[in-house]
Amino acid sequence: MNARNWRLLISVGLGILLNPLNSSMVSVALPSLQQVFQIDFTVVSWIIFSFYIASAVAQPVMGKASDLFGRKKIFVTGLLVAFAASLLAPLSPNFGWLIVFRIVQSIGTSMMVAVGMAIVRIHITEKQGAALSILSIFLSGAAAIGPFIGGILIHWLDWQAIFLVNIPFAAAGFLLAWKMIPKDEPQRSKASAMSFRKGVSRIDAAGILLFTSGLVLLLVGLLSAKSSGQITLFNAGIELTGLLLLSAFIRHELKAESPFIPLHTFARYPVLIKVNVEFMLVNLVFYSIFFGLPSYLQLVRHYSEYHTGILMLSLGLSSLVVSPVAGRWIDKSGPRPALLASAIIMLAGSIGIAAMNQTSPVSSVSFALAAFGISNGLNNVGMQAALFQHSPKEMIGVSSGLFSTSRYIGTILSSLLIAIVMGDNFSFGGFRMLAIILAIIALSLVIINRRRVKPGQMQAS
Repeated sequence: MNARNWRLLISVGLGILLNPLNSSMVSVALPSLQQVFQIDFTVVSWIIFSFYIASAVAQPVMGKASDLFGRKKIFVTGLLVAFAASLLAPLSPNFGWLIVFRIVQSIGTSMMVAVGMAIVRIHITEKQGAALSILSIFLSGAAAIGPFIGGILIHWLDWQAIFLVNIPFAAAGFLLAWKMIPKDEPQRSKASAMSFRKGVSRIDAAGILLFTSGLVLLLVGLLSAKSSGQITLFNAGIELTGLLLLSAFIRHELKAESPFIPLHTFARYPVLIKVNVEFMLVNLVFYSIFFGLPSYLQLVRHYSEYHTGILMLSLGLSSLVVSPVAGRWIDKSGPRPALLASAIIMLAGSIGIAAMNQTSPVSSVSFALAAFGISNGLNNVGMQAALFQHSPKEMIGVSSGLFSTSRYIGTILSSLLIAIVMGDNFSFGGFRMLAIILAIIALSLVIINRRRVKPGQMQAS
């Protein structure tokens, strides 16, 4: 690639890394936020919920919006939004305002992820595969080192630093993007003259509203029932309203001309249901550890944010190292043997965590984290390969969108599971119960993939 293409890659990479970086840094910040704002663990979990719900909605929406308004405009606007949110979040007078700025930050960073890959595909025509792999390193690398960076920043500064660290990235990214990303081509299609009503219909504003409000109300109802220790008429009413809104969302999506989530795809290709459900489950298990273990280390084992961040680095680095190995294995033997191995390693990691006590050596924590990192590396490549293996060529784009949605739902469910199991206070007993639940889920994944791997396929690989 020439120098211009490298500069374009760096400008896009600086933008898209902000989403995974901010989604992962917060895992080390939960105990600090609890203490500063004097809130229980159920409430602080909304710092995770809000980010992933907003990302799940914003990324597909901004992908569609880029077709109407231009990819460069969406990308640079996302940088400005992320910059503003990161600047204002440390000034939050209470936790409610912090959630608001966290949502704004998620929307801004999602705007860049939604169009970053498309910008590279359009404007870098030589060695396109290598260019996209470099962007993947920005995404996966930022997620891998996020807890480490977060731990160092909180240890030496304070929780505000995990927001302020975005400012130099956003500023440098904006300057580079403004200069290096080519201007959007004039819209000659009908989209440029599209009415507001038609634009809202194409983006599926009704579907977005039903999905978001239904999911939020369902989560609020479940968490408030857990917090109060009983299901009151008020809690039941909130949960019922959430379920009704999600039911209305499903009916709407099946009839919508341009649905937010094309559910009719599932009806036409049932095998995609299996792939997405499995991907949802592996993300539920992985992110339960990703968000739960830092709180365990700080609140139960009384480790500092600094040492917690260092320990969490073993998870991210092992995932990064395994990913290219997984790619070669899957090219040779197909995705299922790798997914079976991933499920077995995930099961071993869950059992290892369940077997830990409050005096277990640091090495046992590191081994468990490495197991989950290896499993995640195998899953990320293997599940993507399984998706492409079963998805018709004409539906790759739609399938990829659904796949991303499954990841976010799995992540949201992991936060919900942690909040329900832990309740108001994070305890050793609760964390062990969480590990047992994750072991049961991992065992189910072993059984599922064991049935799908042909006899002798593991040996042949």
